[in-house]
Amino acid sequence: MAPTPGSSRKRTTSKQRKTISKRKTSSTFTASDVMRPVLALRDSMRKQRKAPTTLSDINIQGVLKEVLELGGLFVRRRIESALADVARSILDGRGFRYVVPTRSAGNQLYVEELDRIVLKDKTSVRAFANTSTVRKTAITTRVMGLVWELCKKRIHTTKRDLYYTDVKLFRTQGESDEVLNDVACMLGCTRTSLSVVASEKGIVIGRVQFREAGDLIDCTRMGVGGKAIPPYIEKITEIQSDADFILLVEKDAAFMRLAEDRFYNKYPCIIITAKGQPDVATRLLLKKLKDTLKIPILGLVDSDPYGLKILSVYMSGSKNMSYDSANLTTPDIKWLGVRPSDLNKYGIPDQCRLAMTEHDIKTGKELLEEDFIKKNEAWYKELELMVKNKEKAEIQALSNFGFQYLTEEYLPRKLAQGDWI
Repeated sequence: MAPTPGSSRKRTTSKQRKTISKRKTSSTFTASDVMRPVLALRDSMRKQRKAPTTLSDINIQGVLKEVLELGGLFVRRRIESALADVARSILDGRGFRYVVPTRSAGNQLYVEELDRIVLKDKTSVRAFANTSTVRKTAITTRVMGLVWELCKKRIHTTKRDLYYTDVKLFRTQGESDEVLNDVACMLGCTRTSLSVVASEKGIVIGRVQFREAGDLIDCTRMGVGGKAIPPYIEKITEIQSDADFILLVEKDAAFMRLAEDRFYNKYPCIIITAKGQPDVATRLLLKKLKDTLKIPILGLVDSDPYGLKILSVYMSGSKNMSYDSANLTTPDIKWLGVRPSDLNKYGIPDQCRLAMTEHDIKTGKELLEEDFIKKNEAWYKELELMVKNKEKAEIQALSNFGFQYLTEEYLPRKLAQGDWI
């Protein structure tokens, strides 16, 4: 067993030593002790009345209609309709131009009833005759042509491959990626409907089985590396699981420790990571698992502003893809750790804590102004404590107490005490 925090901490106050000595170690808890609060959370969640999930449910005005998952034929028809609008604009004397929904931060709105960001209805004109928008107009036309071809052939490509079809026009992949989102928004479809996907990034392991394009995948039999989350989430079917919760992990290093220690065998769960900033496929799978299994999600992230931002993307959506938030967000993720209050509670040594940079502090203060933080008093207090103390720590700081402290002490104690917010 890993040593207790008090035995390995070099600089611990007497007050902290007393606090640490009074705590139970995980050996005090049985597996059923650890899972009891989790099961209570799961049962409570299943009994809750279903909250509004669409804009039409709350009849909100002044926002963009939510995008839809469309098949290739319908995407082609919408592209053809958009180009017909361009032709009419030319014939009417208004020139070659597109009317594009504005995706800037000023055109976004957090809707508390939905607990996610949505896009408002402001638009901008992208004209070929305007020197400031001529390149983007050309890129938009080129991207729509490529998407039309992909949909006609019923094949997929990666964002990287799309960029390499015309590197002189696109210049950087960032430009083609940005316009790809614009096109999805213009056509009123999800980005995955465009048949352009990101490379595999996320990983899943644990108590879940499913079919991927007809092949049976058992995520308990994936070694310690886990199963790469495929970019084609629509090909995942027949999901089955006896897991009682999903553990959403920020870092690959923490995921590897959980996988190697087979944490999911002792505490029935599914473990997912996107290795940092969440990608679309991981967000889609997380939502699909929660909607199908109806089990809680507990987030394990670094105790810094970026860990909290990562959780917020899963929960409320990213500003870059706010137009698709209905399909990508999974509300009501519980913040398990590592929280700012854990640093003293678990006696994290000074040498394992990091001073927040000015940029960190600025980001933390900006988060304190976000609506999704303000509405959760416990989250607000934790973030306020972080900014006040100007300290941060990574999940790996727990390794100071032993490489398996995360799986043998920290997480079992957290779960047994229902210590999430």
